[in-house]
Amino acid sequence: MKITDIEIFVVSGGRRPWLFSAVRTDEGITGYGEFGRGAIANSLIGFVEDFKPLIIGKDPRAVEKIYFDLYRNFRDVPGGIAQMGIAAVELACWDIKGKALGLPVSHLVGGPHRSSQRVYWSHMVSARAHDPNLAPDKPLNNWDAVAQAVKEAPERGYDAFKTNIVWPGENPTAISQGRDDGNHDQRADTDIVRHAEKQISVMREAVGPSVDILLDINYNFKTEGAIRIAKALEPYNLFWIEHDNESPQALAQLRNSTHIPVCSGEQRFTVREYLPYFDLHAMDTVKVDVQWQGFGPAKKVADIAETYEMNIAPHNPASELASFQSVHLCASVSNVRIMESDPETVPWKDELFTALPVVNKGYMEVPTEPGWGCDLVEDTARKYSWNK
Repeated sequence: MKITDIEIFVVSGGRRPWLFSAVRTDEGITGYGEFGRGAIANSLIGFVEDFKPLIIGKDPRAVEKIYFDLYRNFRDVPGGIAQMGIAAVELACWDIKGKALGLPVSHLVGGPHRSSQRVYWSHMVSARAHDPNLAPDKPLNNWDAVAQAVKEAPERGYDAFKTNIVWPGENPTAISQGRDDGNHDQRADTDIVRHAEKQISVMREAVGPSVDILLDINYNFKTEGAIRIAKALEPYNLFWIEHDNESPQALAQLRNSTHIPVCSGEQRFTVREYLPYFDLHAMDTVKVDVQWQGFGPAKKVADIAETYEMNIAPHNPASELASFQSVHLCASVSNVRIMESDPETVPWKDELFTALPVVNKGYMEVPTEPGWGCDLVEDTARKYSWNK
């Protein structure tokens, strides 16, 4: 079997475009992958075009060899764009291999460890603040509206949800490197700390003690500010506080300063990048991103995390194919805490795929069909193509 072509589809996903790869073979099997970050769609399209000649004619079933050949070929430009671009091919090749052998991807690498995986609702409320069109009949104009919104999570079968810091109002916003003005220099001044406490108190009162609340503060605060926010929120029994930090020592400082569990790691791409954090036990739960890292690299991170007595949590704020890829990772390893799920996106999402994730009582079923168990509907992808 040989690779004959790679085609990239960029689809409008509302808040961000979604990127899909289709790797064609001379035996008529096409493998699909959802990869990368929509904010750099043009860069990723160009990168894949640049390395396409290196893999045309290769056997797609030699997935790890293809990955390492590309990884080593681009050793002088390591990091996000290179890793995400390589993932476009790597993910689709896993799909091809599973289809060729008649096995789900999780069965190819030691699984399945489980038949279903607990998931949380991704960016509940904060997604609506960024894009009110997601729920135009439910404006986030005050704290009562926020409380009503989070009640939808348990009503739709989720017993956990994640949020960012949100400002309700006539024009609601969610914090993104300093609210939307970018002028706070990653500080957590008293007004922001009090605001975060107000928000989490409203949410906790709305859903009660049995629903888990996860707070994501990304890169938005320096360590001192992240500690201030965490200390203020300790009474509300958060499932975790999610914080990305370029310094393993600084992240360890946060973890050692609060009894709220710390989740981090989505911005790391290989085991080499995670190890300094693992050596310091700088996080409680390790974020991995199958779509950004690739399936094989993400599994390696999970396996190493297990030796450090840490669980993983797939980062998955994307579409349905990404959920299939992520839940196969969960079924392939023994150390999973929870998985991200994004049920609230554009209305045409369900038209894009041959199968949809099944979520029941907060758990997503692990597919048993060959490959990912989900193909991209290419005509629909073209219909809803992202306009640059």
